[in-house]
Amino acid sequence: MGGDGIPKSAWEAAPRAWLPLAFALVGWLAAILMAGNLTAAEVPTYNRDVRPILSDRCFACHGPDSGKRAAELRLDTEAGAHELAIIAGAADESELITRVTTDDPDLQMPPADSKKPRLTPQEIDVLRRWIDGGAKYEPHWAYVPPVRKETPAVQQADWPRNEIDQFVLARLEGAGIAPSPQADPTTLVRRVYFDLTGLPPTPEQVDEFVQDASPDAYERLVDRLLASEAYGERMASWWFDLVRYANTVGYHGDQEHRITPYRDYVIKSFNDNLPFDQFTIEQLAGDLLPNATMWQRVASGYNRLLQTTHEGGAQDAEYRAKHNADRVRNVSETWLGASIGCAECHDHKFDPYSAEDFYSLGAIFADVDLWGSFEKVSKNNSPTERPPEMLAWTLPTYRKILEVDAKIVEIEKSLDDTLVEGKWQELRKQLVQLRTERAELEGEFEPTMVTEAIEPRECRVLPRGNWMDQSGKIVVPRVPRFMPQIETDGRRVNRLDLAKWLVSRDQPLTARVEINRLWQRLFGVGLSKTVIDLGAQGEWPVNQDLLDWLAVEFMESGWDVKHMMRLMVTSAAYRQSSLPREELESIDPENRLLARQSRFRLDAEEIRDNALAVSGLLVTQTGGGVSRPYQPAGYYAPLNFPEREYQPTLNREQFRRSVYAHWQRQFLHPWLLAFDAPTREECTAQRPISNTPSAALVLLNDPSFVEAARVLAANALASNDSNDAAQLEKTWHTVVGRPAKIEEITLLQQLLEKHREHYAAHRADAEALLRVGMTAAPETVDAAELAAWTSVSRALLNLHETISRN
Repeated sequence: MGGDGIPKSAWEAAPRAWLPLAFALVGWLAAILMAGNLTAAEVPTYNRDVRPILSDRCFACHGPDSGKRAAELRLDTEAGAHELAIIAGAADESELITRVTTDDPDLQMPPADSKKPRLTPQEIDVLRRWIDGGAKYEPHWAYVPPVRKETPAVQQADWPRNEIDQFVLARLEGAGIAPSPQADPTTLVRRVYFDLTGLPPTPEQVDEFVQDASPDAYERLVDRLLASEAYGERMASWWFDLVRYANTVGYHGDQEHRITPYRDYVIKSFNDNLPFDQFTIEQLAGDLLPNATMWQRVASGYNRLLQTTHEGGAQDAEYRAKHNADRVRNVSETWLGASIGCAECHDHKFDPYSAEDFYSLGAIFADVDLWGSFEKVSKNNSPTERPPEMLAWTLPTYRKILEVDAKIVEIEKSLDDTLVEGKWQELRKQLVQLRTERAELEGEFEPTMVTEAIEPRECRVLPRGNWMDQSGKIVVPRVPRFMPQIETDGRRVNRLDLAKWLVSRDQPLTARVEINRLWQRLFGVGLSKTVIDLGAQGEWPVNQDLLDWLAVEFMESGWDVKHMMRLMVTSAAYRQSSLPREELESIDPENRLLARQSRFRLDAEEIRDNALAVSGLLVTQTGGGVSRPYQPAGYYAPLNFPEREYQPTLNREQFRRSVYAHWQRQFLHPWLLAFDAPTREECTAQRPISNTPSAALVLLNDPSFVEAARVLAANALASNDSNDAAQLEKTWHTVVGRPAKIEEITLLQQLLEKHREHYAAHRADAEALLRVGMTAAPETVDAAELAAWTSVSRALLNLHETISRN
């Protein structure tokens, strides 16, 4: 026995697994699916077929974590495995096969009390064939720089529209599957509107596209959507989940903090198509750039988005440690798709990240925090002060200033060219007015948190993550040791170095990670479905050649996000129908080969924005202040320090897009919770999609949706249509985007009559319904009639088709 009580002989009494059973089952199923793709004569490969099995069943006790490694056996390295457990070319003589096949409870692996399922016969067969084939190890696929392979040849040569389709079709043809036909024009236009803008098309926009017979009609539509302001708002919501953007501090009293201009920076960056490498650099190190602009300094607010506290008595050292760990987790998950956070307390169980790597990466951010706790700075005020802060413009003010500056330049040029005294005097007067207007605009600043580099603090490994234990090794700033290192000629590595490294061609992860997530946004699931983790516990990509081709294209395009989005949405694969096909249920039940498009529920923000849009309530101002949607009274009662009462926005800004909605981390708005939005305490790369009664109740009863339904109903009654059926058809078309079927109109007429009778007999109920929201009901319409139509509209907003992207 060793000093830690672990037996020294191989395979004896391995430590019991600690991972949740859910992870075990996911890995188990993934391994079965991968093994099932092998032919009987094919030699399994380590990365695709073997690593998922070993990672799920073995690495927790026989992997990278030196502190918990049992019997000095490593199965994650070729040298370690071949020394004690594997005889290359001789599976039946290998201890690994003996242990996974024996029925002896004292010898079998995984041990019975590990809670891990035993290997299936199929998985054991994979291991046997791999060992008999030489048991060759490979570097993990994600840690090898991507290479652009030649696009594969295909038989159905008239189907591909770009290179994406050749990779997709080659896999389909290899499986004996034909792609689906193109979606009907109405479905396609609605799909691409939601995917690129997060908003529905109007009936007029649908009709315009359907009637446009030109061969490039779809491509021109895509270009218009990518150029729209709504595109940046849609993309910003995705980014905010990753970087955990919120309006409150998170810990203790969850007070508000000031960060709104950062939100506008992100929206502006996506709309301006700022290259993703520059986008990365400005957020991590905007304050370190020479002659940094206002927006670059605002971008450095990324480093301040984490949770903080203003609690009296909070320990600075404790919260500095929390901040450090939070930044390591977020940078590694957002840009690297890596769970380096698992190495805070011990070496990583599955990936080659050590605890020293964790704290060395954190040391790069040692110049950020002057304070750990902000209690001494602003007590428990709301909004709080979290210095350093700067005064910055929001987008509306910034754009007004640009307009005024352009006019000033124009008038100054006209002054130089004008000799007529009267005209010259008039131009001088205009110039004075414009300069006065500009001075007033310059005063419309908004405070926002930024980063200002301080003298870097000393950083140590904290044993077991304990901030009070300062006995650990002092570390220098660096990236994980197994990856290409940052060269600085002896200078201390800083945040600017890290940002440039993250988007360098030598760094194999970032381009793959972001492309995989963009693919997930447009196809429902990533090429690797574990979009937050491309490590050993992540899924091997179903089409790695395609993922790598796209990653290289992303980098070689100059990190052009709009180019990549356009490439994906103009592919034939994207344009396919999403209708299920019976023959695919047994061949590809999860649609991973993309023989059709996916259909899925819209995100929480899109569901509300859709209701506002189809009712005509939506206000489309880009940037500016924070909107506070209606919320149940007393919902914030548990919040203290200070106590506060939620006040909804009671002007037209109530109806702005949900990307501008107040985001309270501890008490997220019930509508956001019901539709699976994250609290944004941590990085969220993929939201779950649930189907619950509470979601349906939100659509029926949340004041935002009731008000939208009432305005939609008033619009129907204000139309020139002469009968119920015509009005119902028009309303259906507005909400769902397609003409209604006869049976659908019949059901709506029955619902309308039912509620007409109810509200005619219960006028007080009708009047109460019409009082919901700040928009006044039209006085010229009978209350009972409008209430009945509001009920129909509520039903329409609750349809699966209304809240789904097909």
